Amino acid sequence: MVEPRSIFISATDGLQLHVRLWGENRRGHLPLLCLPGLSRNTADFEVLAQDMAAERLVVAVDYRGRGLSAWDPVWTNYSLPVELGDLTSVATAIGLAHAIFLGTSRGGIHTLLMAASRPGMVKGAILNDIGPEVDPTGLARIKSYLGKLPEPASMAAAVALLKSVAAAKFPAFSAADWERQAAAMWVMRDGKLIRSYDPALVKTLEGLDFDAPIPTLWPQFDGLAKVPMLSIRGELSDILPVEVVQKMSARRPDLEVFTVPGQGHAPALTDQPSIGRIAAFCRHCDGLHH
Repeated sequence: MVEPRSIFISATDGLQLHVRLWGENRRGHLPLLCLPGLSRNTADFEVLAQDMAAERLVVAVDYRGRGLSAWDPVWTNYSLPVELGDLTSVATAIGLAHAIFLGTSRGGIHTLLMAASRPGMVKGAILNDIGPEVDPTGLARIKSYLGKLPEPASMAAAVALLKSVAAAKFPAFSAADWERQAAAMWVMRDGKLIRSYDPALVKTLEGLDFDAPIPTLWPQFDGLAKVPMLSIRGELSDILPVEVVQKMSARRPDLEVFTVPGQGHAPALTDQPSIGRIAAFCRHCDGLHH
């Protein structure tokens, strides 16, 4: 086991951001920067990072209000522009001039936005169950339960609660997968389980109008045309439709596409086929960069 290191970095407004690092920077191997989903945190990448740390530095970031990062008293700062600024601050603080980006869901949107704001930084892009278009069905589902689940009395209850909400979308999950998911979503504080994100995060979804078209990110996607890209899709995803992956492939025939069987939004990236595919993609990026 590689012992992860936790560091805290100040955002431009002084808020403390948590960053987790595994392994070391190795010559000839690009760092891998892991960005979680909307309410998720660095714990999601532990299994993958343990595997990858033997050959490269792996960095994961808790956005403000998630994981071990401080909660923001102004909930409107839980926005893509503010978070993108935070990621830039983190990269500067740890001396990350470029990296392979692995973005799950919201993290993939940040990858596309980072490519637009700091084009030289992204040397490879792995988009985990996200594309330039988002299926409103999945967003409506996330909005329906985010912040609305009862606080479980124990980790066993947390696992049961998660299964009641998500088992249909994750038939391939093992008992260990469910336990890992629950342990990332709830943390024990003062003898009781609380969510590992600021409940105010839910307010960012309240204004979503599912009848209005959701903005697309095709220009940002096209901006990554010269950067290797791997699209990972959960077979049962309701966020990334197959048709969007087909449109992505039509726009760039070199797009690598990998489907994770028996998982929905978003694949956990803890199974060996997914980890192996990510490792092979990272080595491909190393070869192009050096």
